Amino acid sequence: MHYAVTDYVLDIVQNACEARASKVKVRFCETPACIDVVVEDDGKGMSHEEQEAALDPFHSEAGKHPGRKVGLGLPFLKQATEQCGGVFELVSEPGKGARLHFSFDRSNIDCPPVGDVVSFILSALCLPGEQELCIERIRDDGHGSPSSYMLNKGELAEAVGGLEKVASLALLKSYIRSLEEG
Repeated sequence: MHYAVTDYVLDIVQNACEARASKVKVRFCETPACIDVVVEDDGKGMSHEEQEAALDPFHSEAGKHPGRKVGLGLPFLKQATEQCGGVFELVSEPGKGARLHFSFDRSNIDCPPVGDVVSFILSALCLPGEQELCIERIRDDGHGSPSSYMLNKGELAEAVGGLEKVASLALLKSYIRSLEEG
C-alpha cells in the first residue's frame, strides 16, 4: 500500500527501469494548490491493451512479480488521484516508451502527504541498471520565491565515486537534503 506521493513516484520510476528504459525523466513539482508529477521514459512502451491491463489491479505482467499475480501500483495511483480531484494521464506506444502525468489537489482531504523526498530520490538513484535518470524538483511556496534543482544519476555517481559505497550514499543523502532545505 502506498502512503505518500513519493511512494507512487518511486514505483513508477522502478517500472520505467524494468521496462528497459535507457532514459528516465522525473518532474516533481509542489505548489500550495497541487502536487504535480511527470515521469517519462524511453522503455519498451505499452499498447492500448497493455495499458488497460496495467490499470487492472488483478493483472500483472507475466514474470514481473514472482509469487503474485497482481500489480497494484498504477491502479492505486489512479484511484488516489481520482479520489482527490486530481489528474491521471498515461500515454504510451510500443517501442516509444511511456509518459505518466498525475497530480493531487492539495485542498482535498484525501490528498496523500508528499512523503520523504530525500529518501525517494536516493532510492531512485540506486535502482539497478545503467539508465540515465534525471530528476527535476520544483517547489513554489506561493509567496513569489519558487526554488528548483536538477539531479542527474550519472553526474552524481561520478562526483561521489559511484553509488555502491555507503560513504558515497551518505554524502549524496546530505547533498540532497541540503537542496531540499535550501
